[in-house]
Amino acid sequence: MKEDCIFCKIIVGEIPTHFTYEDELLVAFPDIKPVTPGHTLLIPKEHYQWFYEVPDAISDTWFSAAKQLAQRLKAEQSADYVRLSIIGKDVPHAHMHLIPQKLSGKNLGV
Repeated sequence: MKEDCIFCKIIVGEIPTHFTYEDELLVAFPDIKPVTPGHTLLIPKEHYQWFYEVPDAISDTWFSAAKQLAQRLKAEQSADYVRLSIIGKDVPHAHMHLIPQKLSGKNLGV
């Protein structure tokens, strides 16, 4: 855990949130400023600043979990698809954004 990392604080419970997914390596929770309903963050429990620093064993599980979450979010939000973004500039802890999208053109987000 990195002491000044907000995501690390969420993982250990210092900042309460509702996990929508959790396993031994990862957690997912709603974004506090969602672009669309259902906008979810998926992060490794261990602190890595950049996605390319995440070991393969964890990143393989991370992408597999993202696929499962995307399918669930697509159904829950009646979305046409779920966009996956790895931006990494706002919080220095590797994270994925899963953003349910509709093809209407009104819900294109970031």
